[in-house]
Amino acid sequence: MPMFPRVSWLALAALLVVFHIGLVFYGLVPNLVSRPLHLALILPWAFVFGATGWRLASGVALAALGVAAAGWVAWNAEMLGDQYGFLESPFQIGVAFVLLGTVIEAARRAIGWPLPLVAALSLLYAFFGQHIPGEFGHSGVPIRSFLGTMTIAEGGIWGSLTAVSVGIVSIFVILGAVLNAGEAGQGFMNVAAAAAGRLKGGAAKVSVISSALFGSISGSASANVASTGAITLPAMTKLGYPRRVAGAVEAVASSGGQIMPPLMGAGAFVMVELTGVPYTQIMVAAILPAILYFWAVWAGIDALSTRYDLRGIAPEDRPAKRDVIVTSAFFLVPFAILLIAMFALGYTPQYAACLAILAAALLLLTDGKFRLNLPQTAARVEQALLASAQQVSMIAAIIFCASIVIGVLGVTGLGVKITSVILSASGGMLAASLLLTALACLILGMEVPTTAAYVICVSVAGPALMKLGLDPLQTHLFVFWYALLSTITPPVCGAVFIAAGMVGENWLKVAGTAMALGLGLYLIPVGMITWPALIALGDHPMAALLAFVAMALALAALSAALLSRRWLPLRLAAGGAGLALLFAPVLF
Repeated sequence: MPMFPRVSWLALAALLVVFHIGLVFYGLVPNLVSRPLHLALILPWAFVFGATGWRLASGVALAALGVAAAGWVAWNAEMLGDQYGFLESPFQIGVAFVLLGTVIEAARRAIGWPLPLVAALSLLYAFFGQHIPGEFGHSGVPIRSFLGTMTIAEGGIWGSLTAVSVGIVSIFVILGAVLNAGEAGQGFMNVAAAAAGRLKGGAAKVSVISSALFGSISGSASANVASTGAITLPAMTKLGYPRRVAGAVEAVASSGGQIMPPLMGAGAFVMVELTGVPYTQIMVAAILPAILYFWAVWAGIDALSTRYDLRGIAPEDRPAKRDVIVTSAFFLVPFAILLIAMFALGYTPQYAACLAILAAALLLLTDGKFRLNLPQTAARVEQALLASAQQVSMIAAIIFCASIVIGVLGVTGLGVKITSVILSASGGMLAASLLLTALACLILGMEVPTTAAYVICVSVAGPALMKLGLDPLQTHLFVFWYALLSTITPPVCGAVFIAAGMVGENWLKVAGTAMALGLGLYLIPVGMITWPALIALGDHPMAALLAFVAMALALAALSAALLSRRWLPLRLAAGGAGLALLFAPVLF
């Protein structure tokens, strides 16, 4: 882009990375300084990077306005803190409208219309909801107080969700970008091929393991399909796997990245803020369900092997032992530092992630043959910086926009009203409320990213589920998992679309197989309710492991019933046994 040379973007990306890492080490920066600066740093990437023509011209203007408004808030943070969320002049009202408008437009350019449209409708409701008759109207909110709450107080766009984006999500996204720029991605593939390549259905199982490993740092189903799928899909088709099976395996395995710690597609960090549960505790609670998800896919591949000749990878195509050991170090060393710093030394997740970033950055100096190659290192650093800035900016744009919706729900009381509707519609029955919540998550997840769908759904449905007796962490994990449904469930199934396109198969055929293969996504959240010990590994390890074994058997039996080609009465018996195990604590 001649108007903005690449070196300018590299400098801006470096500034973004240094700012977020610096916040962790420096600390004690006022929230009304760090959060507006976070917005100012991401706006050029949302509006200008990669834009051409009229999008570039309008993007430059919008980015300039947004950066100026955010910079004004940061510069005047002390003065604004004394206003207690009340705007005192027409100029401040103008700044508020600029901030809200640029946040919504940044999200629209990043992810499309649905979430920004919800945010815009939320603002209209706040401004004009007093004219709506009945219980869904509100008594009216003074515009200066409302806009002040949204834009100069630590609520609205500078609220708790933004705190998560600034302080934690950005750091882990940078860690993932640095790992992906080096040999870690190849290390994931080599470990997976060595572990599962020789097994029946080996090429598909390599996809499962590599997607679990890669997804744990990418947190994105689409990125996972595009990266691991580029290797596993050709390998599966080369071995004669039906294309719909190959596409389904990759789509389902890749969708698990958003439920696999440590990153969980930013959802874990948002969950920390919304529940008050420490990050390490959420990681521990999420790990067994995540393993069960990939176990269900593994069992489904075994069941499909009774129907198709799903061969393993030929010995000559498997990586050498030396390559597996060496390349695995490129992700094991940073991961080990991350986990030791958090669990053994008691450091905060963001501080531990910064230490892992430093280790991963040092590993960019060499490759799998331990050769020092400065031009290659420079290219990797450039890739890591640009990927960090783009990914941080996209997630931040989503979180800022979702913060508008959450702010309106709180200020107008609409969230409480929706909760009462859910309770009355379900007749006070937990099962009915869970079903309504799952449907809401599926519908909303079709239109907005998983994290945003989770935040909005848990804000309106979470209180109803907790009133009916669910533990807060149960509620949040249940909603978060069901916000993922749209990755493989028609009509909008992003991971399926990408995998089907890469493998050259009709997406509906891929989606049908993916739904059967990904049954864990539909049933494991139910298991968190029927087997509550499943997410209590930290407090009740033996009960958690018992629940894990029961759920593993249930998922294996149900996979065999759905996907194998065995004698029908045997499959029906397996399905019945699986359902009985799933609901055993409720039935017996």
